[in-house]
Parts: sequence; C-alpha cells; structure tokens
Amino acid sequence: MTTLITDLPYGPEAAEVARGAVTLALRGTETDVLADARLIGSELATNAFVSGSPPLVLCVDRRGLTGGGLEIEITVTDGGCPRPAPASPTAPDEQAESGRGLVIVDALADAWSLTTGTNGSRAWCRLTRRPCSSSAGA
Repeated sequence: MTTLITDLPYGPEAAEVARGAVTLALRGTETDVLADARLIGSELATNAFVSGSPPLVLCVDRRGLTGGGLEIEITVTDGGCPRPAPASPTAPDEQAESGRGLVIVDALADAWSLTTGTNGSRAWCRLTRRPCSSSAGA
C-alpha cells in the first residue's frame, strides 16, 4: 500500500496542487485511471476551497488487489462548512460555470461520500480497477 498525505493551499491553486500530488502518488498507473484520479482529486480540492475553510488536506491511498488490479482512495478534508452535504449530486443549469464537481465524482468513482460539519468536512472516493480477463482463442 502506498499513501500520500499533503496540505493543499487554501485558494484556487488547490486543484492544480491536488492534480500534481495525485500524479506523484499514482506514478506508473495506467493513463486512463490516472486521468480519472487526477480529475477527481482536482474536483474534491476545488469543492473544499469553494465550500469549506482551511486547512485543506489531501490523502491518496493506492493498494494492489489480490489477483491483480488496483484500488485507489482519494480523500480531501477541510476545516468545516456550515452548509449540510447534499443528499445526492445534482447537475447545475447547463449555462452555469460551476457546480459540476460532485456530478463528475459520482460518474467516475465506484463509491464516494461527503460529510460536512462546522468543525470539519470530508470528501472521499474509491476507484477500483480490475485486470481485464482475456479468453483463450477469442
């Protein structure tokens, strides 16, 4: 298992720093999995900056699965948010310039959760990639 934990800046640059940290933590991972993980990390960091308060912390866990495959967990915590977490992500109006973060996370992740509170908030997701099975003679 590999774990990376890093502080994120409390500002719009949090997304870029999160993408870089995810890339470092998942070095050697397949391109499509890395792209999904980078996008998720970026969206979770942006949500924490826009809706939460400092400090922002990113944690990326990577572990191999028995029989091959990979499980990745990405967590972003922040200092708290006075608004309750939405029950489910809702797509914004198509003209809106923001508000798609959790919709993207929901589409890409195998599982995710968001817990908010005035003393701290936590956004978490899991990506699981199993090896492709090939059939002999196919």
